[in-house]
Amino acid sequence: MDFAMIFFILVGALSVATAVGVVTSKVAVHSALFLLVHFATLAILYVMLNAQFLAAAQIIVYAGGIVILILFVIMLIGSAPMETRAGYRSWVPYAGLALGVLMLAGMAITILQMPLTPLDPNANQGGVPIVLGVEIYAQNILLVQLAAVLLLVALIGALLLARRPKNDESPISNLQSK
Repeated sequence: MDFAMIFFILVGALSVATAVGVVTSKVAVHSALFLLVHFATLAILYVMLNAQFLAAAQIIVYAGGIVILILFVIMLIGSAPMETRAGYRSWVPYAGLALGVLMLAGMAITILQMPLTPLDPNANQGGVPIVLGVEIYAQNILLVQLAAVLLLVALIGALLLARRPKNDESPISNLQSK
């Protein structure tokens, strides 16, 4: 193995480790910082795969924009450690498991139904936007739609997690009673 392969494996392992850190961290700020490092390692992998446009877009859009937005939201709503159990909703883990299995089954069916066409050698011309757009939206449109559904599910999950529980007593009613 040459140096490039060893470097690729090390950066890939770091990318996987930071992705696991995003999911397993109980402090929201730590998750956001793990996400920032993950996006940076993905950009390094894109450069090694000769896709400089994708690397630049990864850094500018995701690391520069999305992670900063996430950090602003964390600062706005607070970053107390999250509880890992939801005792009042005992059906949530089962529903999550069922939906996860359903999603994996759908992805497996989609992958099995994809035509086995040989790779176009001109498909990766350094990440040229026109070639990239034609490749993504012509042949892999179903995968883009699956990614959109996954992002929608993540958005709904984030909204449900951020929703505050309804209290019987509001601060206004406390002030009026005094």
